[in-house]
Amino acid sequence: MRTAQSRDRYRRPLKNSMLALFTASCATLAVTSCSGGSGGTEAKPSATKASEKPSPTASADPQAAGKREVLATYRKFWAAQTKAYAQASTKGTGLEEYATADALSRAEGDVASLKKSGLVVKGEPQIHPEITALALGKKVPAATITDCVDISRWKQIVTKTGKEEPLGKANLRRYKAVVSAEKWGDKWMILKIDPQAHKC
Repeated sequence: MRTAQSRDRYRRPLKNSMLALFTASCATLAVTSCSGGSGGTEAKPSATKASEKPSPTASADPQAAGKREVLATYRKFWAAQTKAYAQASTKGTGLEEYATADALSRAEGDVASLKKSGLVVKGEPQIHPEITALALGKKVPAATITDCVDISRWKQIVTKTGKEEPLGKANLRRYKAVVSAEKWGDKWMILKIDPQAHKC
């Protein structure tokens, strides 16, 4: 299992954070990415909410079991992140249980920016994650997730007034994300999320 010292080396200065992906014309959560588009396609019927958990299924296949474990952690990460955005605070969300390194730094940076701006984000995204790489035989097992995130139901709310502040028209409501994860000890951790500036 990684020590505190080894985990610290993953932390980087908060650059290109989710919010930092936005310019003055895209002043909202950077997980949407900036683009000339104004939304995405309809969500697939198979889409799952970030807080939904996959139903457990017994399997003797290590690869299948590993994929389920990674995806379960990813969904829990999204649920915790969504809760943090909704209250502009990571307190009580358990976010650090599922994310570390760049992924945790980005989420914490987003939350800090929301709080500073007097905003919260309500609503729940839909995610469509798929495991595109899984290496269980490595010294530190690793996985890559490719996701299509739909945040069209998110609403940006001004904390003091409770009124909605519309998202900029240039913001993508549905975008691709590439996610890196590693297994530290007996649990998977989300290390990095790379939002792509195009629709999926």
